[in-house]
Amino acid sequence: AKASKEITRSAVLPQITGAASRTTTQQPSGGGTSSGMTSASSAKRKPPTVYEYNISGQQLLFDGFKTSYDLSTAERNIRASQYNYDVTSSNVRVGLRTAYANLLIAQELLTVSEEIEARRRQNLALVKLRYEGGREHKGSLATSEADLAQAVYDVDQARRAIYAAQRQLTKELGRRKFVPIKATGDLEPKSTDSQMPDFEKLAETNPLLRQLIEKKEAAMFGLKSAYASFFPQIYTLGSLGNTNTTWPPDKNQWSAGASLTLPIFDGGNLIASASKAKATLGQNEADERSGRDSVIFTLSDTWIKLEDAIENVSVQRQYLEAAKERARISEAEYAIGLLIYDNWIIIENNLVVAKRSFLSAELNALTAEANWIQAKGGTLDYDEK
Repeated sequence: AKASKEITRSAVLPQITGAASRTTTQQPSGGGTSSGMTSASSAKRKPPTVYEYNISGQQLLFDGFKTSYDLSTAERNIRASQYNYDVTSSNVRVGLRTAYANLLIAQELLTVSEEIEARRRQNLALVKLRYEGGREHKGSLATSEADLAQAVYDVDQARRAIYAAQRQLTKELGRRKFVPIKATGDLEPKSTDSQMPDFEKLAETNPLLRQLIEKKEAAMFGLKSAYASFFPQIYTLGSLGNTNTTWPPDKNQWSAGASLTLPIFDGGNLIASASKAKATLGQNEADERSGRDSVIFTLSDTWIKLEDAIENVSVQRQYLEAAKERARISEAEYAIGLLIYDNWIIIENNLVVAKRSFLSAELNALTAEANWIQAKGGTLDYDEK
């Protein structure tokens, strides 16, 4: 975009060219000759050669401000490209953040799955002991064995999930070679936007909306440039050089003047170009209005989802603490025969569900935070503190 602006700017600067030439012209032979001597002399005569070099230039004086409008268009296109760069940076950031969160959660899931496997193994040992003592039936033992098999499978699945998350993060980092990665950090969102912000005001700094605004303004100047094409173009012209039939040429020649060109009829090209520019402006104005509504909605929607996700983490934490306490009590009651297997295993399963639900809530909160920052236009340079 910057290079395009410089190309446009070159039209208002002097245009200077240099040229050199060597031209040999063969004269056509005449009719019959009056004597053999004259004929021989003509045959030996060399064709005339002309040497010439010159430098010429022209300077634009007036073009109906078309070039000025084109420069303004190019400047808006540069700004639009800068905002597009920020949009791309924001998209890269949310991809990186999401991949990082997935790996962090996958690592935590493995830890939780291993804890569940250890607990299922402990539960099976307790049920087997009661079964061998005649205080538990075979169905309870089979269920406990199946629960352990599920827990072992979940551990293996969690390990594979870590590998998949490592691959995803490697892709987002743009690394050519895969190397196992370990994510470090906590699972708590860092966003502090607890009060509902002014979404309309926040949208004004969104790079996607700013890009659409710059495109609209570029189209506006493009329309003015199209109208300016109907005006005449005025140039000053000049050249200086030497020419002669000998080298180096020593006959000086120069010229100076001005030119004016005015479009009279071009098959309707200028009128069609103006109509196209006007339609482009209308399209960009509609894109801006639509983009503004979309950005405001996305901001409000992602903020609401972030607040919901953060509150859900707190709720799921309470459920998890309650499930841990119930499991601790029920395990003791089952061991001494105060609780039957059917009731005890429900409480144990609730603990497993609570652990996974809490982990899922943390992942949703981290993802919601990443989407909220993207909606605000946060780039790779965004400071989370």
